[in-house]
Amino acid sequence: ISPFNSIVSCRARTFTMAFQSQACSLPIHTAPSPNAKPLDDDDLRLRRRRRRCRCICALVTLGVLLLLGVTLLVLFLTVLRVRDPSTRVLSARFVGPVPSLAQPNFTVQLTAAVHNPNRVSFSYASGTAELWYRGTHVGDAQVGPGCIPGRGDETVQLDMTVLTASFTKDMAQLIKDIEAGTLPLDASARIQGRVAIFGVFKLSVVAYSDCHVVVGFPNMDIRSQECHDHAKL
Repeated sequence: ISPFNSIVSCRARTFTMAFQSQACSLPIHTAPSPNAKPLDDDDLRLRRRRRRCRCICALVTLGVLLLLGVTLLVLFLTVLRVRDPSTRVLSARFVGPVPSLAQPNFTVQLTAAVHNPNRVSFSYASGTAELWYRGTHVGDAQVGPGCIPGRGDETVQLDMTVLTASFTKDMAQLIKDIEAGTLPLDASARIQGRVAIFGVFKLSVVAYSDCHVVVGFPNMDIRSQECHDHAKL
């Protein structure tokens, strides 16, 4: 290779590298699209109007949601709030013996008044009740279907079968109570039903009642009573 060719080749390489360096360092500009049009006053007003409509719709939606939330809160604090009922035993009456070959049981009819403090009525299909004498289970009863109106009262009658064998387990204590003319009894009832709100919303409610009753003997009059009632959704 001649010295002249070497010099030419070296200059060619230097020129090529310089050209590439300048090409890489040149700024790149995006040419505007020939179809793009500048925004006029009508387009700007239309965009502002659309933005204003979106803001108004968002504010209206937020206001409706807040109003709905406040309405539901008021309903839950007033109409939908479950208040405990109140029960009062009116009378206890000896009906008669129960025909049975196993043991001579007898029936006692309990009459109770139930007050519903809620704004909605309470409808129930059936329920159960138990009778206790000094901690011993001595009787069972079935509560028939019924309906207690909102903020109203209803009289409920229970025909309770008293188990003689259980009732006379502690004969000495029973004789003492009979001589004193009082029989301390505990009655508990559990009733499951439904409440209808505005005729649309139906909620399941269970009503519990526990009463301590002192019954006079042999007149079967109610000497004293203390009842605790509560309802549960």
